[in-house]
Amino acid sequence: MTNAVLTDMAAYYAQRDNFDEEDIENPDGMDALDEIMETLREQMTGQRVLELACGDGYWTDELSEYAEYVLATDINPNLIEMAKSRELPEDVVEFAVTDAMDPQVSGEFNACFAGFWWSHVRRQDQVDVIGRLKKIIGKDGLLILVDNSFVEGKTTIARTDLDGNTYQIHTMANGDRYEILKNYQADSAIRKRMAPLLKDMRIHRYDHYWMLTGRLR
Repeated sequence: MTNAVLTDMAAYYAQRDNFDEEDIENPDGMDALDEIMETLREQMTGQRVLELACGDGYWTDELSEYAEYVLATDINPNLIEMAKSRELPEDVVEFAVTDAMDPQVSGEFNACFAGFWWSHVRRQDQVDVIGRLKKIIGKDGLLILVDNSFVEGKTTIARTDLDGNTYQIHTMANGDRYEILKNYQADSAIRKRMAPLLKDMRIHRYDHYWMLTGRLR
């Protein structure tokens, strides 16, 4: 009997334990990742950063080296505990459990970072999400997004809905099967959606990744 396909993304990520290897440290993309890391350092040095969907703290670890302050957030308490186990500097990094779609946080921020999360936001929700972030980091706040590029012959799509959102099927070690929203957007689509919301916008496109930097209008 085939297991029913599950759709709870938070539950999916709560089960995963290979974030770095599967999502980020692709051997074919290490040179691009080095460039992304360097750009992130240049842009985020001295900033007060709200990090969305921090997962196991891979990017939090990086940001802690040069940001003035990082509030790393995730909807999964167990992932927050994994991130805490990295023992990052307490005078720089704090953690909070909250939904990245509508972060309920306190504090002063002038930047926001999300690594490999924007692709999980439905196309029709993106403008509203940016609006919520603007209330937190303010006009002229710095936004940086990093995510996966579509790789011809490697990236698989299970279905596309009527709004153009794409989905993949992932099977866990215990046999659970999840349908996961994973949008792969061309530069033109990103510009069309984000240009009215951001100024000084730049898109860095690599074979396996893309990076967006800009400031909220």
